[in-house]
Amino acid sequence: MAAHSSTVGEALVSMLEQAGVDTVFGIPGVHTIELYRGLAASPIRHITPRHEQGAGFMADGYARVTGRPGVCFVITGPGLTNTLTAMAQARADSIPMLVISGVNATPTLGKGRGHLHELPDQAGLASTVALWSHTLTDPGQLGAVLREAFAIMTSGRPGPVHIEIPTDVMKLPAPEQAFEMPAAPSLRPSPADLATAARMCAEARKPAILIGGGAVRLDGAVRRFAEMLDAPVISTTNARGIMSGHPLDVPASPSLACVREMLAASDLVLALGTELGPTDCDMYENGGFCLPANLIRVDIDEDQLARGAKPALAIKAGLAAFIEDMLEDSGTWTPHRSGDGAVRAGSLRDLARTEIGEAYCGHIDLLQDIWRALPEATIVGDSTQLVYAGNMYVEAPRETAWFNSATGFGTLGYAAPAATGAALGQAGCPVVALLGDGGFQFTLAELGSARDCDADVAFLVWNNSGYQEIETSMVDSSITPIGVTPSAPDFSMVASAYGLASRRVGSRDEIIAALKEMPRPCLIEYIDSGSA
Repeated sequence: MAAHSSTVGEALVSMLEQAGVDTVFGIPGVHTIELYRGLAASPIRHITPRHEQGAGFMADGYARVTGRPGVCFVITGPGLTNTLTAMAQARADSIPMLVISGVNATPTLGKGRGHLHELPDQAGLASTVALWSHTLTDPGQLGAVLREAFAIMTSGRPGPVHIEIPTDVMKLPAPEQAFEMPAAPSLRPSPADLATAARMCAEARKPAILIGGGAVRLDGAVRRFAEMLDAPVISTTNARGIMSGHPLDVPASPSLACVREMLAASDLVLALGTELGPTDCDMYENGGFCLPANLIRVDIDEDQLARGAKPALAIKAGLAAFIEDMLEDSGTWTPHRSGDGAVRAGSLRDLARTEIGEAYCGHIDLLQDIWRALPEATIVGDSTQLVYAGNMYVEAPRETAWFNSATGFGTLGYAAPAATGAALGQAGCPVVALLGDGGFQFTLAELGSARDCDADVAFLVWNNSGYQEIETSMVDSSITPIGVTPSAPDFSMVASAYGLASRRVGSRDEIIAALKEMPRPCLIEYIDSGSA
């Protein structure tokens, strides 16, 4: 009897296993069943969301906590278009995501004859948000295409990539192909750039460091570099927790006036792994964020370095390589070290807490109480009041313990599926999803997904009876509020229908008690009567 010949679908799954993929998020359909022929016998676990957008958000949350690409299987047409929103959020936040979709059979592509799920140009549509989109037509190229996908996600600024496989190609025999993960190159700074950076650092008397999501998983190196310069470290949203507990830590937004003033007063600012985007640095859109002329900017993305104000020194390099080289060369240059870095950082922390006001401080205190109650928790947020407050200032206990969709692309419906993906990526560590009553309804059905996989998630619904932030903006602009009070379901009944424990609470103390006592997954609804 002849040996079984693997199909393209089976070979793809085998290669994903070899790449270290352990979880795939997706909803099977007639256009992807050939992928599932290989998945059924694989150790890769399959998680079924209630919507392909949820698959993408789950992959995003998984990728953030693991550092590995989240992987989605989606059908052609609506499956891919449903995933595009999540891909756009991942693109905005530099999150590695591999989306593998079906596409109609090869002879039908581009014909416009009305086949099921047909799009005029599916790969072209995906390429508007993906770093790279490729149509696989030759089974012999499967390994090369997959290697290219992983190389793009790991060699530069991360983001989503897309591979589409025609339904007829999925069934074809795949020649035996050994798969090896591409080696991630280390993009090192040039000796000339290092020498200039060292000179600028040595001459600085009041340096400051501004870090972004590119500094994630470099906490030890960032700490050593900051200590060497005696420089306060200001973290944008996606970098919170990197300097957790350190005297030089300033977990406050550059959107705050006091942070801007400190940066302007610094004689050297190092912007490390941050796009310096408005949703981090100009949240209130008042145009008040500007960096001093004496700016060193380090980024792996050459295009990013060319955007915005021109720095005194732009260095295209991996952030790990830059810091490593600066530390290794420290014997050839000596920073000034005025010795007041911790004092400057502490003063700025106090000023930031004062500036954000009493209401936001109350929200921040609740966030800190959540971490005191659940020290290992990751808090994943949507666009809601607690999240807005935390993005202004929050002391996360470690990197990737705080992330949300209120920056960058800013999509609603993110937190519930992303929290589930995060829980699957870090087994044994609880996740708290912060949800507004309006935004939660975008992906409310993902409660069922969390139940299916027993995700260690507490869904905390902040119910202020509508889109209060938008209503406030309308009132402030002398616009009669319209469309900002969508009715909400009885969230406890919905949770119960999915088999989740639920509790309605009326105080901050009750929130903490519920988080400590309730089995997860669970839903906790807080009625914000003061702002209803």
